[in-house]
Amino acid sequence: MSEDADVPKETLLRAFRLMTLGRAADERGVNLQRQGRIGFYVPMNGQEAAQVGCGLALDPKDWIVPAYREIGVALARGIPLKTLFDQFYGNAADILKGRQMPCHYGYKAFRYVTASSPVGTQIILAAGIAQASVYKGEKVVSVPFFGDGATSSNDFHAGMNFAGVLHLPVIFFCQNNGWAISLPREKQTRSASLAAKADAYGFPGVQVDGNDFIAVYRAVQEARQRAIAGKGPTLIEAVTFRMGPHSTSDDPSRYRKQEEVASWRAKDPIEHLRDFLVAKKWIDEAGIDKIEEEAKQQVQEAIEAAEKSPPPSPETLFDDVFHDRWRILEEERSEFMELLKEGVLRA
Repeated sequence: MSEDADVPKETLLRAFRLMTLGRAADERGVNLQRQGRIGFYVPMNGQEAAQVGCGLALDPKDWIVPAYREIGVALARGIPLKTLFDQFYGNAADILKGRQMPCHYGYKAFRYVTASSPVGTQIILAAGIAQASVYKGEKVVSVPFFGDGATSSNDFHAGMNFAGVLHLPVIFFCQNNGWAISLPREKQTRSASLAAKADAYGFPGVQVDGNDFIAVYRAVQEARQRAIAGKGPTLIEAVTFRMGPHSTSDDPSRYRKQEEVASWRAKDPIEHLRDFLVAKKWIDEAGIDKIEEEAKQQVQEAIEAAEKSPPPSPETLFDDVFHDRWRILEEERSEFMELLKEGVLRA
């Protein structure tokens, strides 16, 4: 942990609460999938400092363009826990109306773009959003989140080159967690670092300890100030580790050694921030226990509320297709509802 902290005490305590909440939500998300209560989950366990550190360093008006692992960023942005669990369940309270697979959420009110599964696509979206922001005269940045594997994608090149040429306000935030699903970082690129790849596009690349909240927070703050000042994009490589599986469809024990996991577990980002706060006498064991219990309770309440909501109504299939529900669509909707009523179709 960076010892010469000039980050406010309140920010560090908030970060600890958010990271603890994210870990609690993450653990339950995996368990819910294993129990068959939700269909899929993508854990961030081990990457809390990278995500919360970046999220808290941004302005609420900045655009978040996530992959599918960014629950820590979502919580830092202020998206309610219940809203996230409603999406995991795809229930009637889900703003996306159950149309996206779990962990692929997006909320316009929070400037949080809907996630998509294809690797790297969010990178070019962020570059386009940044260009639109410049045209509109907005002093904001866009931040795509991606892993080490995405730096080998076509969209990484296209997005980085586009942002570099046009000098756009983008913070390319790479969470280098060591593994692109089952492919280790050393087998996908010969670059000395992923941050070094920014050199080819004409803007800075910065490598930071992704398990050090303060280091991440500072790096993002500096990159944002640079972008807002019209000095162009920055690539940040936050070196961290994915403690669990790539998703609940993955078994990491088949491709990595437990010794590697154990060595990174000793660098747990939550424990490091906790130890820093204790050393500063900004929190004690009683305070830590309280935060952990509150996090578990918040997650439990969000799950219970989400499970009380029924599935989306079948007729919502016809919502949001067009701005106005035109005649043919209305006829199709009426026919669909009649077939449901007759029992020909089942909801």
